[in-house]
Amino acid sequence: MPFSHAQAEEIWISNEKDDTISVIDVATLEVIRTIETGERPRGITFSHDHKVLYICASDSDAVQVMDPETGQILHDLPSGEDPEQFVLHPDNRHLYIANEDDAITTVVDVETRKVVAQIDVGIEPEGMAVSPDGKYAITTSETTNMAHWIDTETQELVANTLVDSRPRHAEFAAGGSELWVSAEIGGTLSVFDVESKAEKAKIEFEVHGVHPDRVQPVGFEFTGDEKTAFVALGPSNHVAVVNAETFEVEEYILVGRRVWHMAFNTDKSLLFTTNGVSGDVTVIDVAERAAVKTIKVGRFPWGAALRP
Repeated sequence: MPFSHAQAEEIWISNEKDDTISVIDVATLEVIRTIETGERPRGITFSHDHKVLYICASDSDAVQVMDPETGQILHDLPSGEDPEQFVLHPDNRHLYIANEDDAITTVVDVETRKVVAQIDVGIEPEGMAVSPDGKYAITTSETTNMAHWIDTETQELVANTLVDSRPRHAEFAAGGSELWVSAEIGGTLSVFDVESKAEKAKIEFEVHGVHPDRVQPVGFEFTGDEKTAFVALGPSNHVAVVNAETFEVEEYILVGRRVWHMAFNTDKSLLFTTNGVSGDVTVIDVAERAAVKTIKVGRFPWGAALRP
């Protein structure tokens, strides 16, 4: 199938066992660069202008700032212990970082390189999200089984909502009116109304021929119109396609082993999934809802980010 793209765009993949990033050229669907990082890179995200890449180097206890042109680490940001995931506020200045070992969320000003707040959350925080209007930051805690709502003006907790066992990932949807949270061990995806904080739906998954214990929702992403969500289901080795309006699962796509996180290309025609155990990335044709290529990367690919 032909792929046509007017400009060079790349998908950056963190490989947590190799301490590297693999850079995939979207036009050729090949790895074109491998860049060394700190120890155990997991969460990765670009600044809003894509001039720097932020890397959660978990075992280095640092958020590294990289120049994507040269691959050089410019400096480290203070991050607290064992940073796993983070999210950049719409102001392009404040990083909200989940510190798994310390049960806190650390807020770092990327311009001054200083910690501006540390917020006590639940045990083993992992997932991070920020609302489109920047009002709320969300931390999910794996052991406390909660989503914690942080007011970004005051940097204080304003609400806690229970989810199923081991919440992993969170995203705002429906124009910022919904919060979705995946529960890895619970095997569900909860949808909350942002205004009331009440749960409005719970999505369950059932993959034919796969034991329910292996169906573990982790990362997920929405199409541009926010009508469809693609959900990585961990060691089930499938991605679920969910109707984001009816909350029904429409189909499942077979990918690599232990699918974890994912990223779209610019026009969201292709979706790239990180498959930790098989050490590769599956490319999904979004319109066809089919896997079209497997790309070998480093050992235990974890995070994915688009560089347009």
